[in-house]
Amino acid sequence: MIQRCHKWRQKRKQYIDQARQTTDEIERERLLQAAEHYGRIVNAEQEKIDYSRGGAGEKLPDTPVENTENNDEEEIPLPEFIENLK
Repeated sequence: MIQRCHKWRQKRKQYIDQARQTTDEIERERLLQAAEHYGRIVNAEQEKIDYSRGGAGEKLPDTPVENTENNDEEEIPLPEFIENLK
């Protein structure tokens, strides 16, 4: 669960970085919407992690995420309205 959350955070950062570098306004908006999509996923997943740790008020320090080659991680598709902007 934590590894997926970390992966989605990286994906969100990637989209934001790409949006900062592009000069095309439409492409920038598409990238920012994709980043926002992953931000919502990360927030929802973080709530699950916090809940499983004993509640949102008791956060434990983050542990480094090992980079493993698990194929069981699911890829969350982008919403249809983002896909149609291409």
